[in-house]
Amino acid sequence: MRWLLVGCGGLGGVIAGHLRQETRTDLTVLTTNGEVRSVLARSGLTVRDGRRSFTVALRVTGDLASTDLPFDVVVLATPPTAVEAAVRSVAPWLAVDGRVVCLQNGLCEERVARIVGVERVIGAVVFFGASMPLPGVAERTSAGGFALGKLVDDPDPLLPLIADRFRALGAVRTTTNLRGMRWTKLAVNCAMSTFGTIGGEPVGVLMQRYDARQLGIEAISEAVQVARAEGVRLERPGGAIDLGWLLVDRRAQSSRFSPGLLLRHLLVLGAVTPYRRLRSSMLAAIERGREPPVDYLNGEVIERAAAYGISVPVNAAARDLVWAIARGEAQPSVATLMDLYARTR
Repeated sequence: MRWLLVGCGGLGGVIAGHLRQETRTDLTVLTTNGEVRSVLARSGLTVRDGRRSFTVALRVTGDLASTDLPFDVVVLATPPTAVEAAVRSVAPWLAVDGRVVCLQNGLCEERVARIVGVERVIGAVVFFGASMPLPGVAERTSAGGFALGKLVDDPDPLLPLIADRFRALGAVRTTTNLRGMRWTKLAVNCAMSTFGTIGGEPVGVLMQRYDARQLGIEAISEAVQVARAEGVRLERPGGAIDLGWLLVDRRAQSSRFSPGLLLRHLLVLGAVTPYRRLRSSMLAAIERGREPPVDYLNGEVIERAAAYGISVPVNAAARDLVWAIARGEAQPSVATLMDLYARTR
């Protein structure tokens, strides 16, 4: 199969490197970042994965105009804010029976399906972190694998083949409940990514604080309520917390020392331990002058909550504050996060 990977930041770079190094996938990388493209063409891609480091040569381009053969698999490794434009730009090169694989957080499969058709879309929920500290250097920041599935319940002959290639990076499971997987990760990212952006520190630093953990519990609780209203059955990937256990009502929020709330905080501390080094990619996007994808995380919860008359004040306040940071009206810091906590009591 001919593969096209669109976007080569941290996540795309780690995936591209392992696909070439370990499976010799026929892979073309499309990136509009001229600096990254230049480094890849000149020196190859360097991947840091734990104690292991390797460099691979990649076929890289900034324009598909000279390509006359279709791609069987198109992997979208762009930020959520760019996913629809990306899929429209590469759709003419997608084979008639080809597949588009979505790596983005949020609910991007639905957006991509409206462009290429739901039967051609595969969701890949990613359970590890990655960054690009230098152009052409991709670093894996936490362990984990993937969950692959589709929005429609029909057998797909390409799904196991794609899953087999992705095993070069870690454990892969296929799921018949992609929406449940996506909503589970969406709820978690509404806390980890968004509050990591506001707090300006790695997850491990922020989660030592009661106020940060409590904001996370409340944001996740709101997202879980909306998911249930949508008829979504949430999943527990990799032995993660059952998010239903974190549900907390407004009365419990004021009972700081209640046994139930203390238990929730202990569960959160244990759950975030593997991600303690993780720094919000949304904050990195803001620092690079890019649009933060907060509308694809907390914004999805807010928009869908409105349809059911569900109040989501923590998600709403967090989204507004991320946009204030993006506009330069507020600074990411622990003090900013503490202020958000005080304002949402």
